[in-house]
Amino acid sequence: MKKIFVLLVFTASMFKAKADEGMWLPMLLGKQVYADMVKKGLKLTKEQLYSINKSSIKDAIIIFGGGCTGEIVSNQGLIFTNHHCGYDAIAKASSVEHNYLRDGFYAFNKDQEIESELTVQFLEKITDVTKEMEDGLKGLSWAERTKKMNDVMKSITDKVADKENGISARIYSMFKGNQYIMYVYKTYRDIRLVGAPPESVGKFGGDTDNWEWPRHTGDFSIFRVYTSKDGKPAEYSKDNVPLKPKYFLPVSIKGVKDGDFAMIYGYPGGTNRYETSYGIKLKNDIENPTLVELRAVRLKYMHEQMIKDPAVKLKLASSYAGIANYWKFFDGETKQLKKFHTYEQKQAYENNFQKWANGKPAYENILSEYEKNYAAWTPYSKLRQFVNEGIAGSPLIAFAAGALMPVERAMVKTGATPEDIKKAVDAANARRTGWLEGEDKPSDEKILAAVTQMFYNEVDKSQHPAGFYDGLKNSYGALDDDATYKKWAKDVFANTIIFDSVKWNAFVANPDANVLQADPAFSFASAFVKNYTGKYAPLYSEFVSKNNELGQAYMKGIMEMNPAAAAKMYPDANFSMRVSYGNVKSYSPRDAVKYDYVTTSRGILEKYIPGDYEFDLPSKEIELFKKRDFGQYIDKSRNDLVIGFITTNDITGGNSGSPVMDAYGNLIGLAFDGNYEALSHKIAFDKDLNRTINVDIRYVLWCIDKLGGAKNIINELKLVR
Repeated sequence: MKKIFVLLVFTASMFKAKADEGMWLPMLLGKQVYADMVKKGLKLTKEQLYSINKSSIKDAIIIFGGGCTGEIVSNQGLIFTNHHCGYDAIAKASSVEHNYLRDGFYAFNKDQEIESELTVQFLEKITDVTKEMEDGLKGLSWAERTKKMNDVMKSITDKVADKENGISARIYSMFKGNQYIMYVYKTYRDIRLVGAPPESVGKFGGDTDNWEWPRHTGDFSIFRVYTSKDGKPAEYSKDNVPLKPKYFLPVSIKGVKDGDFAMIYGYPGGTNRYETSYGIKLKNDIENPTLVELRAVRLKYMHEQMIKDPAVKLKLASSYAGIANYWKFFDGETKQLKKFHTYEQKQAYENNFQKWANGKPAYENILSEYEKNYAAWTPYSKLRQFVNEGIAGSPLIAFAAGALMPVERAMVKTGATPEDIKKAVDAANARRTGWLEGEDKPSDEKILAAVTQMFYNEVDKSQHPAGFYDGLKNSYGALDDDATYKKWAKDVFANTIIFDSVKWNAFVANPDANVLQADPAFSFASAFVKNYTGKYAPLYSEFVSKNNELGQAYMKGIMEMNPAAAAKMYPDANFSMRVSYGNVKSYSPRDAVKYDYVTTSRGILEKYIPGDYEFDLPSKEIELFKKRDFGQYIDKSRNDLVIGFITTNDITGGNSGSPVMDAYGNLIGLAFDGNYEALSHKIAFDKDLNRTINVDIRYVLWCIDKLGGAKNIINELKLVR
């Protein structure tokens, strides 16, 4: 039975699930999956998709930064990715005088390209290391396995690591710890900004259109990879040269039709498709609503300041976008999970599993143990959300906790040396410099007051940090009065040494534990963080560990219960390279409504509101649209410029910037979003309503060429007409 099970695990990701569901490991595209891809329209061989010995599409796909995907589109290392993926780099390259975020930017030659702090990673190879992992963990209890896991992984990855040449490896757990796959990467560190449209194009529609179709967002940015003269990864140098890639994607301007094959490569960040009903209930009832509520407060006060001052908008832009993105996601996820009765569906499946598991010692108690585990943790789950999304939602408090608590630990540690303290203080000092540049005190002060009041009202009183609210009441007034929290927050901001450079420099020169502990920002952060880490974080660790142990056993049982179904399973997304496939396809989200599969310039003109925060556009773009100056990028069947299109591909966060390719592997668009009607996709894929939202590559090229005038970039591409 053990050998049979291992075989099932190895083959599980080789077969299709249902409809267009599935994020498949490119090295494990078995006959059934590949045959289905061909049936849908694919014209490439498996070796053209993924090969170790020859160049293939996988060689053009990169991890962009820390959490996006990008693709190489020229023989000179040119990268296409999303605007929101390059957003932080564009913002850092900008100033009030040269506001590339607002105005856009294009380098008309390589000397004009701008240095960034970004890195990119290319996948070298994928290797199954399940046997090595299991050999290293053999005979250990779950707790022992957990402690030793990283050491075993390191012993395996160290064998292939080559720091000098940028080679590193990462082992991913698949099927909840029933399989282990090692990905080997090469990292490049000289990445330069080449181009980006104005923010009004790259974020057109803003929060209103986020996660929505129809969409008209030009969500793209352009970068380039540089290497040393001998082609090796290197730190930034004016002497570096553009990368000569193993493979780059041709760019098609033929356009898309309803039903066309579509393939997406990328790095989806995380799904939990095998979640239990217990996990979904916790998410629906506590975790998501609390997160949404707390993020809404942060967004409210940040937005108030951003619309008042362009400099503040520039300063907070990246942070605001990140907070807003998943505020809307988790709100939509909860609504869709409830709408599709996912909790009830999971319960029905678990009832069937229990019937099968009865009488099987390895499996019969799994679900009852899940129930106990969730019952033990649920009373504290809101507290955890409030600490992470509320208390740490204030940038000031997040800084105090992250930068200054290590200083305190160094000071009070038995046997601490002056060198230990100096090291911690120097780290905090260096961090403060960058942090102050991004801090907006007016919005932060309001956030701090609001979340502190919300904590008092919504978190169980027994879980409050001892004495804090009593002290607040004695010094500032009634705890049911907004004014109490506003007065207190004002004093925190006025009296912390973090904003007072004279006091801060004095502390850095002569670190004093009494001074630090008396600081109002630090004492607040310390009280709330230590309350959580001392009493409740261990409970959460126990909860997670037990869930992981049960998850591995449950996954194994699921596969044994139904081998035929197991053969059509794929591992959850975990930021390892995956390929998904589907078709360009319209959809009907509700009665009497049908969405076309593309959007056009007409829709942009319909949405355009001069001077609006979300729907303004450069005057030049409006002029060109009214003249219908679409050049070679026009869609002849519609006599218009296509802006975006949708496909049935299965993607999630991390796929941002992923290439959307046609049947021949030509680039036809960039994936950047999912649709609101299917935001349950991390937990449950909806075969009817799921759509991936993509910016059409013709709109990208039009923006570069007609709007930006950067024909040099167009000339660098291999266009397929």
